[in-house]
Amino acid sequence: MFRLNLKIALRNLWRNKTSSVINIIGLAVGLSACLLLLLYVNYEVNFDRHFKDADKIYQVMTNFQDATGKITSTGPVPGDGIGMAIKAKIPEVDAITRIAGFDQSLIANKQKTFKKTDLFADPDILKIFNYAFLAGNPITALNTPNSIILTAGTAKLLFGTTDALNKTVKYKNTNYLKVTGIIKDLPANTSIKFDYLMPWSFLERINEYAKKPGWGNFNFPVMVRVNNPANIDLINAKVKTLFNENYKDQKSENFLFPLSDVHLYGEFQNGKSVGGDIERIYLFLALAFGILLVACINFMNMATAKSERRAKEVGIKKTIGATRGSLVIQFLTEAMILTTVAVLIAVIIVEASLPLFNNLLNIDVTIDYTNTGYWLGILTVALITGLLSGAYPALFLSSFTPIQTLKKKTANARLIPVNMRQVLVVVQFCFAIMLIIATLVIYKQLQFIKDRPVGYNINLLAEMPQDGELSGKFELFKDQAMKAGAVTSVNQSSGSMTSGNWFYGFQWPGMDERGKEIVFNRVETQYDFMKTSGVELVSGRDFSRDFASDSAAILLSSAAVKIMKLKNPIGITVNQFGKQLKVIGVFKDFIWGSPYRSGSPMVINFNKNPNGIINMRLNPANSLSKNVELISAIAKNINPEYPVEVRIVNDLYAQKLQSEKILGILANMFGGIAILISSMGLYGLVAYSAEQRTKEFGVRRVLGASIGNIMRLLSISFLKMVFVAACIGVPLAYYLMNRWLTNFEFRTTVSFSIVFISILGTIIVAFLTVSFQAYKAATANPVKALKYE
Repeated sequence: MFRLNLKIALRNLWRNKTSSVINIIGLAVGLSACLLLLLYVNYEVNFDRHFKDADKIYQVMTNFQDATGKITSTGPVPGDGIGMAIKAKIPEVDAITRIAGFDQSLIANKQKTFKKTDLFADPDILKIFNYAFLAGNPITALNTPNSIILTAGTAKLLFGTTDALNKTVKYKNTNYLKVTGIIKDLPANTSIKFDYLMPWSFLERINEYAKKPGWGNFNFPVMVRVNNPANIDLINAKVKTLFNENYKDQKSENFLFPLSDVHLYGEFQNGKSVGGDIERIYLFLALAFGILLVACINFMNMATAKSERRAKEVGIKKTIGATRGSLVIQFLTEAMILTTVAVLIAVIIVEASLPLFNNLLNIDVTIDYTNTGYWLGILTVALITGLLSGAYPALFLSSFTPIQTLKKKTANARLIPVNMRQVLVVVQFCFAIMLIIATLVIYKQLQFIKDRPVGYNINLLAEMPQDGELSGKFELFKDQAMKAGAVTSVNQSSGSMTSGNWFYGFQWPGMDERGKEIVFNRVETQYDFMKTSGVELVSGRDFSRDFASDSAAILLSSAAVKIMKLKNPIGITVNQFGKQLKVIGVFKDFIWGSPYRSGSPMVINFNKNPNGIINMRLNPANSLSKNVELISAIAKNINPEYPVEVRIVNDLYAQKLQSEKILGILANMFGGIAILISSMGLYGLVAYSAEQRTKEFGVRRVLGASIGNIMRLLSISFLKMVFVAACIGVPLAYYLMNRWLTNFEFRTTVSFSIVFISILGTIIVAFLTVSFQAYKAATANPVKALKYE
């Protein structure tokens, strides 16, 4: 029986080549889009979940409190003293490690020198994360200060092979370290990324601040492994009291939060997780199955549109004794054959497009063909698609009675199946319109954030790490860069213009009790900061060589002046870390952290040698490439041991918008796919509608109907469906996108122009799709039309 059904199915598919091709292409494109999105969702959902016993790994978080104990914010970095306190007082914690680094630092093997991501950690990190060791002993690999663990990729860069155990590397051109372990490269979807790992004891040797962990300093993330996740509430009850028991100048409380949840549930309000990027995952899941649903609707529409052709077949089979069950199996067999072919094509499309997909989103999604879960996933999606797309046509076609089918009553346009097809077309275009609106709103919001004033002159501003000899020879570099004409101004600061550090405990005249709990952003710099960066002064002046007293001076941002409630800040004395500083200037606020949120109040300290970043205002008279070439040559001459890294600040700022950029790319890409599939389905329906009305159009042409009349007759019913889809889709999209926009402090609106463009665009696409087939039907030879059947 199966062989007979298969043969009949193949014959029917071959006989109806046009509809078969449309169905296969539509399903293949829909399935490939769905699979790509599901691969991306799987990549995001499995962040930090690939470690053994990932459910036991937690990150120590901090709830900052005001004087009354109210939680003001939540951060991922606890007080520096918390790590050792948990280790000493919480027996339910099996292992704990402090983490520092994540800097691009020099690592060398004689002639080979690279800047790669470093990391320092306590030895317990190897108990918390089960890194796959290719060589070395994880129990002893970090026990001595001069040890280092390399990833396989770093070992190959330095030595050309992973056989590098017990060999020597040079860190920052000053310290020799012995390779005590080689581990497999870390997956891309992990939070703690590094190219080489060094022990905490080595960090204490080279950095004084690591030796004396103070509770009031927030420098090091802390990871722990608990013995039983079911006891997390009990553990947190103990951890919660440690900070305030050991430090009285600031109220805070710590708690453990699952590391595997930080990536997707990392937003907190009142100390509780309120979601985060998980909302984007829900959106992508809806998009994936929405596109697949559109493709399945195409199949259903095409199958039911052919009902008149198949009606006689069904009637004859039922007359000679075929049961409804056997007919359902036959039609489902046809659907599964189409789906199988579409799945094979979809897998090829996914494999071919995955490199481009990764490049567009700057991620590293891979397909593990040896993973049975991947094939089970594809099989499940294929099975669901086949059943979803074939179930309704199978049940509908097998429901015909022999008398109805043999009398050709199934073609009546008023029967329910026709209305069902209209409903399905409306659903298709409703989804397409919603995607267009979503795409336009996301793009508008991204542009709105991009166009938000940065607060400084970001154009032609570049920066370079102050590594090696550049640290002590800044004046030499500045002099040579100015003489070469590569820059118009140079300055050095402790951090980038796009990120930095923060502090609290600031004091000023007239401060109330809660003032010392206000968090301030901070950057240390020296002369020419305003001139180089383009930050604008509101009042006062910048640091100047003409005033020796500026070594004890400070600049405040407008937001700082406002929150400090200072009427005339210039000249007042403030206290920072016990040092008396005089306010000499007030500058306009600029975006230093997230462009989506209001920044914290900010101060700029004077430091003659801040040692961190060299800021450069590039010469507009030269091309960008020439300026970079000149700067690179000078830096390499002064600092030959280090590779030159000239970073354009505009590009660094753009990276802050990466999350919404990904969302925009996916919405654009898959919104276009949904519209393409919908148009293909509409084209197929119009083609069958025109075929069924061939004789009618021939008679109308003979009686004098114009081509325009015929086209209008065929087009208007389909365009009505698009209009109904707009009436449903626009309000839904308006509601959903307004809800999405509430996640932003600075946001645009869902304007009338967006709604109008989405409706107009959909109508134009639908009209062109319908008109092409309508024109073919209208211009057909009436003589051939009247000979039809």
